[in-house]
Amino acid sequence: MQIECTNGSFRDLDVQAIAIAVFKDEKADNGFLKDLDAITGGVIKSVIDSEELQGKEAETVYLHLVGNSGIKAQRLFLVGVGERAEYTTAQASQMAGTAVRALRGKNVKSIAMIPRLEGNSEEIASVVVEGAFMALFDPDKYRTEDKEAREISKLIVVVDGADQNDLERGAKRGRIIGESVNFTRDLANEPGAYMTPTNMAERARDVATEFGLSIDVLDEARMEQEGMGSLLSVSHGSDEPAKLIILKYTPANTGDENGDLLAFVGKGITFDSGGISLKPGENMELMKYDMTGGATVMGAMRAIAQIKPSIPVLGVVPCSENLPSGKATKPGDVVRAMTGKTIEVINTDAEGRLILADAIAYAKKLGATKIVDIATLTGAVSIALGDVNTAVIGTDQELIGEIVAAGKEAGERFWQLPLDKEYSKQIKSDIADIKNVGGRKAGTITAAAFLKEFADGVSWAHLDIAGTAWGDEAKPYRAKGPTGVAVRTFIRIVARASRNKDS
Repeated sequence: MQIECTNGSFRDLDVQAIAIAVFKDEKADNGFLKDLDAITGGVIKSVIDSEELQGKEAETVYLHLVGNSGIKAQRLFLVGVGERAEYTTAQASQMAGTAVRALRGKNVKSIAMIPRLEGNSEEIASVVVEGAFMALFDPDKYRTEDKEAREISKLIVVVDGADQNDLERGAKRGRIIGESVNFTRDLANEPGAYMTPTNMAERARDVATEFGLSIDVLDEARMEQEGMGSLLSVSHGSDEPAKLIILKYTPANTGDENGDLLAFVGKGITFDSGGISLKPGENMELMKYDMTGGATVMGAMRAIAQIKPSIPVLGVVPCSENLPSGKATKPGDVVRAMTGKTIEVINTDAEGRLILADAIAYAKKLGATKIVDIATLTGAVSIALGDVNTAVIGTDQELIGEIVAAGKEAGERFWQLPLDKEYSKQIKSDIADIKNVGGRKAGTITAAAFLKEFADGVSWAHLDIAGTAWGDEAKPYRAKGPTGVAVRTFIRIVARASRNKDS
């Protein structure tokens, strides 16, 4: 999709359709809508006065202009965005996505987008382009029939009076972010047979080569040397070997080599049958998504390498399959993590925390001072927060606050859960240092309490995306399936830290 920006009039733009944000209860009696109504011969006022469009969020009206209207485009697409006072960059991104998906469905090839958002023009262009690219993703990769083949060839972002250079910088950034979110969604959508730990490592190498990241991939022999018995225990039941992917972005002028190092650690279980503690067969096909945390880290690193912030960033992705076999880890087994801590495996379906434990420890060994891990970790989080909020738990309130603030900018919601010391009592083992489950109560929190055992000495936060990593239903601005949640938040965390360093 070709992206252009303009700070001028939309009247003579060579596009098939113009998409325009409309606020709740807005009238065509003054301002922009009055001018648009005059240009189009009264059609805007007619639609609003008839209450066909009230400006409610995601409400849409599609209009064909006939005769000699005052604009070159022959179609208008009006998108409700809710209250003007509550209109944010996140909603502008969704408005763009809604327009792109709807107009592509009508075989429109070129669109001018008028988000009508006030503020930083570079940020406005960025979020509009982000939303447009994210809207283009569909999970129909392996269909041979009824596949969405229509495309948008050109998008023009219109922000009246903005600096042209700001708009173009924002559009470039938005493309990078939108494409990286879709990269993550594509990885998550792959069947387990096509996205093994080895396949994930190959995709990581491709990203590193294309965008200039350094990469190291630990095989099982090297993990054995590092003492990663917790991670390796998960892959025992599979014929596919485990991999530990290390991606690193280093800015051109690193400055203080002994400064902070932010690490993102993502769970990469490429298929999760539950192991010996076998899951029910119903919906097990969804367990191809259990590597979404790792895919999120890879997508974020892909974008960070192109945006080039002034701080170094580490991405760590432990990858394994979790399958039952005669070699598989059994409930009651005791494994030893890289730190020397011993773990009683009560349930082999609580495997994500086992691979993350050694990955967090290895990130610390590589010098990470701040660690954010991300995982489709517990079914319990969906019971607690549904598919609206991602759970965030950690030991550093400032870091948690940064995650929540960055998420708000990106339109991604995070809700902090507690981590009182009493929860750690639930994971005490009778025969080892800790056990990998803490019972039915507070399952999301006790999983975080387990990870906390391996994050001592660093600033640490944990994100449980089991409820938000995929959508069972399509949204007007997004297809059903993998959501790419937290990629944009991670990019904004890095951007905020980079700005703070440079200020």
